Amino acid sequence: MIRRRNSAWQPVNSLPLAFVVLLLAFSIWGCKNNTHTSDSRLQKIDEMLNAQLPQGTPRFRVEYFLISRGYKLEDSPDKSSFVGVVRHVDTATLQPATARVTFHFDANNKLTSYELQSVPDAPLRP
Repeated sequence: MIRRRNSAWQPVNSLPLAFVVLLLAFSIWGCKNNTHTSDSRLQKIDEMLNAQLPQGTPRFRVEYFLISRGYKLEDSPDKSSFVGVVRHVDTATLQPATARVTFHFDANNKLTSYELQSVPDAPLRP
């Protein structure tokens, strides 16, 4: 960028502007990369949990979300976490996927993170 100063054209230092643009690009990319698994079969489960249970969700709402959908809950020896078994059928491929999800909470019982592990799919029950 060139700016006129005292009848002479002088270049303007665009380094600060480039830094701001780069910082903004990295922050947007970081916000969109919220995946908790690299297993392609579990991507739909991860997307659902990201949308429905964002970081900071109270523990009772996470438990209610899982129980109300019929997902199995498992106790954890660590009081700041618990495990839920989430089963999802991809409507595009009609392929089932089951994940063992460990939910972690802070001292105020707010969701801090979760981890997904693939588990064998059990037969569907009526």
